[in-house]
Amino acid sequence: MCFAADVLVIVNQANEVSSLDKKQIIDLYMGRYQNFPNGEAAFPLDQPPVSEIRTIFYQNLVNKSVAQMNAYWAKLLFTGRASPPRVMTDSLAVKRAVRENKGAIGYIDSVDLDKTVKVVGRAD
Repeated sequence: MCFAADVLVIVNQANEVSSLDKKQIIDLYMGRYQNFPNGEAAFPLDQPPVSEIRTIFYQNLVNKSVAQMNAYWAKLLFTGRASPPRVMTDSLAVKRAVRENKGAIGYIDSVDLDKTVKVVGRAD
């Protein structure tokens, strides 16, 4: 994967959400909201902490490094206000979890996109 990856935000094909703007993606991935705009529960999924795609995703989305995001989540976990996105092993695991769970939301490199998931936004 090249460092200028095109990061796509994906959901289950059956999810009624057709698009999310950058603020909505940020709100879901920063734990500010636990539901999609239509009220359905959202389950954010993260790539592995050492993955290039995760670095790009958070840099593009909120201008934070993975270390800064880890510190952010440690603080929120300590206060009990929110839980971080569930960490998956790779993009294939993210796609599989999204396919199997209507409420899952994840992000992948555009080169990993296939017809089994639906794109609802970008991290740029």
